[in-house]
Amino acid sequence: MSSSVPYDPYVPPEEQEVPEEPQSKVAALRAEIDDTVGIMRDNINKVAERGERLTSIEDKADNLAVSAQGFKRGANRVRKQMWWKDLKMRLCLVLVVIILLVVIIVPIVVHFT
Repeated sequence: MSSSVPYDPYVPPEEQEVPEEPQSKVAALRAEIDDTVGIMRDNINKVAERGERLTSIEDKADNLAVSAQGFKRGANRVRKQMWWKDLKMRLCLVLVVIILLVVIIVPIVVHFT
């Protein structure tokens, strides 16, 4: 048994593996850490972009709410104007019908009396 292999009482001495060179392990760990750091940087950039998009969407939603409120006010104003216009038209029609009835009925009544 060589001195560089740690002793493991659960593994028979003939099955214990010889560890890799320490430098290759360090290089593999550094490569793995670099990959992880790259992935984390990408994730941070994606989160920042998502935050910007959410802010943009929130601004658009606020603008839409303001526009909807203005539209509602305008629609109510138009509805009231149309209601008054309709009322005036009905009053004019009633007045015309009354005048026609008076023009038709008064001469008939005066003629028979």
